[in-house]
Amino acid sequence: MSLRIVVCVKYVPDATGDRRFADDATTDREGVDGLLSELDEYGVEQALRIAAAHEGAEVTVLTVGPDDAKDALRKALSMGADKAVHVNDDDIHGTDALGTSAILAAALERTGYDLVVCGMASTDGVMGVLPALLAERLGVPQATLLSEVTVEDGQVKGRRDGDAASETLQAPLPAVVSVTDQSGEARYPSFKGIMAAKKKPVQSLDLDDLGIDADTVGLAGAWTRVQDVTARPARTRGVIVTDQGEGGKQLAAYLTEQKFI
Repeated sequence: MSLRIVVCVKYVPDATGDRRFADDATTDREGVDGLLSELDEYGVEQALRIAAAHEGAEVTVLTVGPDDAKDALRKALSMGADKAVHVNDDDIHGTDALGTSAILAAALERTGYDLVVCGMASTDGVMGVLPALLAERLGVPQATLLSEVTVEDGQVKGRRDGDAASETLQAPLPAVVSVTDQSGEARYPSFKGIMAAKKKPVQSLDLDDLGIDADTVGLAGAWTRVQDVTARPARTRGVIVTDQGEGGKQLAAYLTEQKFI
């Protein structure tokens, strides 16, 4: 049987845009441009490299999100993934990491997998817990925060770099891994890849398809949620020190007043 690789990706608000919360204290995804999470691009890249080393291997990208999340899937498909699965349901709005892991696990069990690849974290929530939650729900081993990953003889192997040492990890397939932004630069989609992505299949699923009760996910079923939001104050004009021979003293006095020194 050929190797089945599934990459979990996320459609996130553009970090360079004016990111804010909606009235229900969830991330506003309507008033800002979105894109494939940059850290998930590394997951797509590593999946494609593993697939290239295994004849007949297939790479599927999987996401949970609104209609616009198809843009993230198309980006991954244009990089070289073979097909995509999009879980989209109005009742998913406000789902936290626990709920998202339940949805992804159900989707993975439906589509089938040998290796699940994730980025190290999303660029909006930046929690980094989803790969571990996903592995627990699926009942498979996890090898997270890898800067190097390969698949050989039914085993996934990788290197995790820490502050004081590097660890070599391995686990039998099926398994879940996450890769860091040190794992290898993600490729840019070619024009040919962009055009080919338009013809690649994108399967749409909802909660009913996955057998998930809407009350267990979404904002109402979330175990974690934002209680209160305060807008960041507008930037004020800084203090300008005109140097007429005493600039250094004025600067030192200001820094002392602000308790920087």
